[in-house]
Amino acid sequence: MIEANDLRVKGIKAIENEIREHGEATISYRGKAKYIVISCEEYEKLRVAELDALYMRARKDIERGEYETLETLDDLERHIASL
Repeated sequence: MIEANDLRVKGIKAIENEIREHGEATISYRGKAKYIVISCEEYEKLRVAELDALYMRARKDIERGEYETLETLDDLERHIASL
């Protein structure tokens, strides 16, 4: 865990060292964890996993017939307004 003051003093090196040791860097402020920093590579993996899960959920909805067909712009606008 990196204290906010250490981050001010050591900068990006503190983050790099923490990620190298733990795979992520937790930044704390006044003794409480506030932020998690991960590498761009790890972030991309998480985003891909999140999008894959959403895709699978959408496919299951389609298989169960749980979807709506919107044919006009007005249909789309009403749908967006209902969200």
